[in-house]
Formats: sequence, C-alpha cells, structure tokens
Amino acid sequence: MAKTDGERGYIREPAVAGAFYPSDPVLLKGQIKDFLSNVKKERIDGRIVALISPHAGYMYSGQVAAFGYKLLEGSGFSRVIVIAPSHRAYFKGASVYNKKGYRTPLGVVPVDEDLSNEIIAKDSMIGYHPQAHISEHSLEVQVPFLQVVLKEFRLIPIVMGSQDFNTCNLLSEAVVKTIKDEKVLIIASTDLSHFHHYDKAVDLDKIVLKHIETFDPEGFSQALDKGRCEACGGGPVITAMLIARKLGANKARVLKYANSGDVTGDKSRVVGYASAVLYKNQDEKKDVKEKKRVGVDLGLNEEEKSILLDIAGTTIESKARDRKLPEFDISSDILKENRGAFVSLHKHGRLRGCIGNIRGSRPLHITIQEMASAAAFNDPRFGPVTKDEINDLDIEISVLTPLVKIDDVKEIEVGKHGIYIEKGYHSGLLLPQVATEYGWDRTTFLEQTCNKAGLTKNAWKDKDAGIYIFSADIFSKDKP
Repeated sequence: MAKTDGERGYIREPAVAGAFYPSDPVLLKGQIKDFLSNVKKERIDGRIVALISPHAGYMYSGQVAAFGYKLLEGSGFSRVIVIAPSHRAYFKGASVYNKKGYRTPLGVVPVDEDLSNEIIAKDSMIGYHPQAHISEHSLEVQVPFLQVVLKEFRLIPIVMGSQDFNTCNLLSEAVVKTIKDEKVLIIASTDLSHFHHYDKAVDLDKIVLKHIETFDPEGFSQALDKGRCEACGGGPVITAMLIARKLGANKARVLKYANSGDVTGDKSRVVGYASAVLYKNQDEKKDVKEKKRVGVDLGLNEEEKSILLDIAGTTIESKARDRKLPEFDISSDILKENRGAFVSLHKHGRLRGCIGNIRGSRPLHITIQEMASAAAFNDPRFGPVTKDEINDLDIEISVLTPLVKIDDVKEIEVGKHGIYIEKGYHSGLLLPQVATEYGWDRTTFLEQTCNKAGLTKNAWKDKDAGIYIFSADIFSKDKP
C-alpha cells in the first residue's frame, strides 16, 4: 500500500514484486537485461510516439515486452505516461496517480505531479481513485523495464476503470491537450485473448494485431464490442492509438507476438501477448504525393466542389444550431445528376462520422446534403455533432462512380478503386482512400472489406461473394 515518505508525500509501494517479477533488485535487473540482450533492436524510420506492451508475469511475457523496450535504449525520453486497465477496482472513467512516487525493487520513480494534475483537470471523468492503484499489476510491471532502459524519468500512471470508446476519446483529448507537442512517451499495457486453446487464441489475436498494424482504433473498438477479439487492456490500446494519431503518428508495427503456450508448452488454455510501436514516419512528402493520386477526376470544377463542401458544412451547422436550413440555388447540371456519394467528417485527424449512398438515386447536391446530416448526427459509432465541435470538423466528400461487378480481383487497382462486397445478408464497403491511407495491398484491402462486412477475412474467395469496384472524386477544404 501507499505510505507517507517523510514530508515528500505518498509513495506507491510494489504490489506484485516477488510474484510477477523478482523482488531482489539484482535478480530483477539481470532478468530484464537478459530479455533485452536476446532482442535485436529494430530500425524504426521515424519518431517513436507510443508502445503497446504486455503485463503478465515476466516468465510469460517479459521476453515479448523486451521487443518494445529495446527501442527506448538511448531514446532520451524523460517523461512517460503508462495507461493500464483496472483488474480489481471498479470505477467510471480513468484514475491518474498524482502523488510523489512509484516504488519498485529498483528504486522510486518520481511521478510528474504537475502533468498528472493537469490531465485530471481536463475532464470530470478523470480523477484520482486510490483503490485503482494500490494492487494493480498491469501498470506496475512496466516500470522496472523503464527504469532499466531510461534510467531517469518521471512517470504519469493512469488506470482505466471503463474502456468504452467515449472514455478512450475523452482521455486521449485530455492527454493531448496537456502534453501538446512535448516529447512524452505513451505506453499502453495489455494482454490479449485469455484461456482459449492455442489455435483459437492465435486467430483471435490476429484480429487485434491487424487493427494495430492498420492503425485503426475505431475498428478495434468495434471488434471488441462485437466479441470478435479480446484484450484486457483494449481501452488503453485504443487510447494510446488515438493520442499517437493526434500527435502526428501515422505508422504502426507489431514487433513480437507470442502466447503462454509458447513458453510453457501447455496449449490448452493460453494467454496472448504482443509488443508494438506507433511512430511518425519521416517520409511525409511521399505520403502526401500518394494521397493526391487517389481516386479519379469526374469533371467537377473547383466552384462545383466548393458548392458541395458549402452544402455539407451549412447543413451540419444549421442542424447543430437548430436553425432552418437555407435553400441552395443549384444551376450546375453535374450537381443535378443522380450520383452516389460519401461524406466523411474528421476532428483533429480522427474520424468523427462517415455515411454514404453507394447507388445514385438522388441528385448529387441533395445526396451530399442528406449524407452530411447522416454523418454528423446518425452515424451509430459516434454521438451527434455538437455546435461546439463545428469549427473543429474537416469535411471530405467522395463522389462515386457506379458500382461494377468483377469476376477477377486483379481488376482492383489500389489507389483508384474502392471495394464493395456482399455475401448473404452481409455487405461492406471501403472507399479508395482507405487502402492508400493505410498502405494496404490488394489482398489486405479485400480482407479489410470483408472485415467491414462482418465476414471472415477470406470470404471474398467464396463463390457466392459478390465483389464490386468503384472509384471516386475525393476532395475536401484543404485538399481540393
């Protein structure tokens, strides 16, 4: 338990030393160094923003964790935010430990009290709950690794009591607003599937790894909600991904995956572990050029694009402010053509809503008005847009070409085509820009579209699966 350390305040004492890892400092440091020595440091072409690390006993997951911590040698991080799930205490929101220090057998790590208190002050869902930290192992086991690879640093310990997407988003916003552009490392603590047979565990964990590799926190949250995969620290992972993305990270890499069956040989009831890194790729110019090549030109001029963006923005603002929608004077023939279209909303780089009509049954200008309203107020993944968010929204419009059914997937051109797949009662669509944004090849694009449809990843190979392609003219306020 925490105890008073003279006049300096409270020190959180170790709860699982001697159980999850050695209580003897010499043995503990030696074990961690052995783990690190077994790992070749990977080259990351960019600036590290966050790590995802397991939290089981070191004999089970310590070697997997070392793949991430190896990257921190010589990194110079002086402050670290560790976000972990609560296993024993039940409370809403997140708890930030804002006392003096955090002790392990290797010594006391000072807590950055100022930063901790600033995060707490950002939202009423964030506070300090003593019971969340007293016996929680998922955060504690990360600290000795940090003490070995960083030596001197300040810690901001956060334990999540609820892990729904709304809590993840609120916490991510609070952290980003607090640390801004300062160099602070984020660590998400999680184990993956629990107590399945080895083969089933691997299948479940592949879904988690795919969402990490494609930098898809929204998709990961949905997969967890639907029971398609498991992660006891899913909330911390989603939160770390949201934070990292808002701080400019655009790439993710899974460094190592294993489960307890790989260690013990008992494959009847295993627990999965993964180590991953989120980082900002340095080759930003190349990414920009690739994005400019996405889709096709459907003949819309700049004025027509501006009109459609104005219709979308005005529709959203009018409804959010409870005002009557003005009438739009449309003279352009192309805007009166029946066209399918999607309206996508982003806030601080994060998806805030996306709804579309894939078949052109209404004039384009009316479709945009209807889809903008639906994306802002009826996307089931998000709450309705509020008037306070209007100035933070980025609006992207994708005007679609008609769907074309194909028999050979080689007809799919990544960067030009979007995919629509239907099979039985299931259907799913991904826009052309999605594959380019995540760097997918054709097969991955097909698998991810199946995932969107709620199908198995290889369902596109089934004879009764209908595969359609389309393209789009894609534009936004900052990308005409």
